[in-house]
Amino acid sequence: MTSEPREFCRARIAALLAALFICVAWNAYAAPPLHGYSADVSRITVSGLSSGGYMAVQLHVSHSATVKGAAIFAAGPYYCAGGHSWTAYYNCMTPGALAPLPALSKLHAVTEALAKEGRIDPTRHLADARVWLFSGTHDETVSPEVVNALAGYYARYVDPKQLTFVRDRPAGHAVVSADADVKAACGVTKRPFINRCTDERSGSPYDAAGALLAYLLGSAPSAPQAENGEIVAFDQRPFAGGSPHSISLSDVGYAYVPAVCRTERCRVHIAFHGCAQSEESVGQAFIRDAGYNRWADVYRLIVLYPQTISRNGWGGDLTFVMNPKGCWDWWGYTGADYHTKAGPQIRAVKAMVDRIGEAR
Repeated sequence: MTSEPREFCRARIAALLAALFICVAWNAYAAPPLHGYSADVSRITVSGLSSGGYMAVQLHVSHSATVKGAAIFAAGPYYCAGGHSWTAYYNCMTPGALAPLPALSKLHAVTEALAKEGRIDPTRHLADARVWLFSGTHDETVSPEVVNALAGYYARYVDPKQLTFVRDRPAGHAVVSADADVKAACGVTKRPFINRCTDERSGSPYDAAGALLAYLLGSAPSAPQAENGEIVAFDQRPFAGGSPHSISLSDVGYAYVPAVCRTERCRVHIAFHGCAQSEESVGQAFIRDAGYNRWADVYRLIVLYPQTISRNGWGGDLTFVMNPKGCWDWWGYTGADYHTKAGPQIRAVKAMVDRIGEAR
């Protein structure tokens, strides 16, 4: 063997060993697996802001047999975008004469067709759901008209007595939280999209997490105290077929687990962050400050915080995804089934919930 082939072989072996080392090191430092907590996953509740709100609607409609309540900040009706990013950005965020919202009759027809085909749960399951909607009066990112359309969409399926709409708070495009760490003024729209809105009469901050959970689950059995649970990181890769980046998911997700839920049976709430609000963009601000965790102790809820990542074209996994702000898929960047049970992100999140429901 001449020196050139020998050197080539050595180089190839070195490269393979380096790749093996990186793979082993990566797995060594990966987040731990998500554990089972014997949770009750027959009555899930969901919430979300903006793209996370659209994702919450998609999960609710597609899995209405087990998702029994939804709280939506600044988002519109199911399948609003119709699989098109242009429609999502214009018609379903700031509609106008040239880009009107889709007719609700069309969206209802799509919903019924999907249910008939078995691609989503039968719509009769929506009848016993509770729905809480929020639109800030200073929100210029998602028009109040869009959230009004969501109310109209749900009106066909949900008892009017089980739907409420908060639309009198001067909030920007954000989750409104009473968490002590939240300092952003009520009317602003800026990262991390968590605002503090003080009631003029009482002087107390508006606690959206407490309000929505009380509406979805009933009055709290006691007032929240200091958090006694733990934020746990977990590996999202097994729930995304081992390749979360191909569907714009992070390798790592989070859950808040109250101390009581480690020994007793609890329910599950899924909180979807908005665009540019994942850990990649704002650290753990949404996970820690959106206001859910202290109420989770009271309601005995495990709060799941799945995480996206931004994608801007081709990735190292040879997939092409245009999602530069790390939004949840509500216009079809993961495929045509994005809004159904077969949607890659919906499948992944549902698998996370199912894992939490497994025995400890």
